[in-house]
Amino acid sequence: MKAKEMRELTVEELNQRENDLKAEYFNLKFQLATNQLTSSAKLSQAKKDIARIKTIVREKEKAH
Repeated sequence: MKAKEMRELTVEELNQRENDLKAEYFNLKFQLATNQLTSSAKLSQAKKDIARIKTIVREKEKAH
């Protein structure tokens, strides 16, 4: 998901998306540990998406 699309979401939706991504990131790390991960790029992408969401949530909180 791109930052522009994320900015259109509400804070609650962003928090839900962040929780989903954290669960996905955990599963990806588990797959990496058990040598079942097919693409290590998914790990870094999930990590970047989590950071992007946190940044946007912070921007929205600071604006209000």
